[in-house]
Amino acid sequence: MTPKQKGNVDIVAVARAAKVSPSTVSRTFNHPDLVSPATRKKINRAVQKLGYVRNRAAQMMHGKRSGTIGLVVPTINHAIFAEVIQAFSDAIDQAGFTLLLASHGYDLDREYAMVRKLMEHRVDGVALIGLEHSDATARLIAQQETPAMAIWNYAEESELPCVGADNRQAGRMAAEHLLQLGHRDIGLIFPDTRGNDRARHRLTAAVEALETHGISVPDERKSEAPYSVSQAKQAALELLSGPSRPTALLCGNDVIAQGALYGAQKCGLKVPQDLSIMGIGDFKGSADIEPSLTTVRIPAETIGTLAGERFTSYITSEAPEMFKLCCELEPILRGTTGRI
Repeated sequence: MTPKQKGNVDIVAVARAAKVSPSTVSRTFNHPDLVSPATRKKINRAVQKLGYVRNRAAQMMHGKRSGTIGLVVPTINHAIFAEVIQAFSDAIDQAGFTLLLASHGYDLDREYAMVRKLMEHRVDGVALIGLEHSDATARLIAQQETPAMAIWNYAEESELPCVGADNRQAGRMAAEHLLQLGHRDIGLIFPDTRGNDRARHRLTAAVEALETHGISVPDERKSEAPYSVSQAKQAALELLSGPSRPTALLCGNDVIAQGALYGAQKCGLKVPQDLSIMGIGDFKGSADIEPSLTTVRIPAETIGTLAGERFTSYITSEAPEMFKLCCELEPILRGTTGRI
């Protein structure tokens, strides 16, 4: 067992152990890119040996940054945001920041509470998913003058810096693919769109694309499911168990599409021969189910990386400039859709 270090270990003790100056130790923490890898390695060994931890509270009293960025996501239960979270974390880590993560369960009032708690921890910035947030959250960000950005959604009219994709285009592309295959009787399975601008934009654009072709989706062809494979499966079973069934299902995301696939198989339907299924997202695993899922790829890793790089630059800049980046979507044609 490692013996406890007697007394408080300070930066001078670390410098002495690493045989460098205290300013070099400080530079390693605050600007690691300015310190050679060999020197950083010596300092990190000394830090681990002595159990040194920086006093962030003292730093902030002197006007220094906390070195943390808060990210508030709707859920960490599914693969939907896993890639963007990891890529964002990796990108800010390269710039010397640490991620503080919170989730609000698709409850914008709870999102406000999470943002407030992160600000109490004096984060250097807050990243949020999507462009729809409560008035209280927007007011808090403005009052505290905390750098903030939106990830996942892009809109030219966004009041926050943003890096994401056009979810309206994603919904439109999904619908147009099914139309090109000849489908006219199309069912829709989407999550609750309240407080979820991603789902709302996809659904609205998909319905508009269908209406452009003279197709109106009746209520009996619409169903709602949360981000749950099992509940999406049940929603699909209900849509497919009536006296007539659609020839295709357009799903709000790949999690729902996977559940719909299992529902179709439960009904004894062959996909895509008897029923086409379309997803949105192209999350990890979508290519591995049988048949593999046709979807619209949202480049989650690219979004997370760009968001992390641009946000850390925005936070550390003496004259930060607004940024809005739109990442390209790509239709991924696999095994769950076919011509009627």
